[in-house]
Amino acid sequence: MSGHSKWANIKHKKAKTDAVKGRVFTKLAREITVAARAGGGDPNGNFRLKIAVDNAKAANLPNDNIQRAIQKGVGGGEGADYEELRYEGYGPGGVAIMADIMTDNRNRTASETRHIFSKNGGNLGESGSVNWMFTEKGQISVSKEDLAVKEDDLMLLVLEAGAEDMEDQDESYEIYTDPSNMQEVRQILLDGGIPIENAAVNLIPNNKVEISDIEQAKKVIKLIDLLENHDDVQNVYTNFDLADSLAEEDL
Repeated sequence: MSGHSKWANIKHKKAKTDAVKGRVFTKLAREITVAARAGGGDPNGNFRLKIAVDNAKAANLPNDNIQRAIQKGVGGGEGADYEELRYEGYGPGGVAIMADIMTDNRNRTASETRHIFSKNGGNLGESGSVNWMFTEKGQISVSKEDLAVKEDDLMLLVLEAGAEDMEDQDESYEIYTDPSNMQEVRQILLDGGIPIENAAVNLIPNNKVEISDIEQAKKVIKLIDLLENHDDVQNVYTNFDLADSLAEEDL
């Protein structure tokens, strides 16, 4: 089983704080709309929509908001026609960063994203410039708070279900699968009474770049935060990690 990731722990705590903000609900609803537009409004026949709805419910997005987002996607309501893009670049210390985008104005988003990178010690690269450093994996988050089974029992269950690895974080276990069987692993966990906090196909770094300089670490975290807080950014992926020496620092 993989070990702790200091940056992943910080990010997980930030996500819990951000969950009270309307920005997170907006992004969840946008993913539902795009998923419904791409594959139809029935979650049972649209895996992407099913995952989007389940993640929204886990974050306490009201059911009315979920239904409105689905209706927008299938044409039952007015709404922007979002384009899905992926931007790639480098941050301070040479860390690789990628951002998944949903935008109704490609030129505006490109300009704003480039500005965020350039003003915070990074640079936006060409398509493919850092993508090769990542592998697409299914990622299932299980909160320790509501978990009724022991770590060893959970590990045995996920491996028997076909998962590839499990990473121990401070407040959660992150389970990694081949993207093609994430749904199967997810369903086995649910059938086993395991509470799932989030499930998605994400980009996982093949190797991590550890930053030990505190000022450089602060710059990387600021850049990532600004990207994640941008209205058009759905997800941010990075190979950045903190050195052990910075784990207790106020970042």
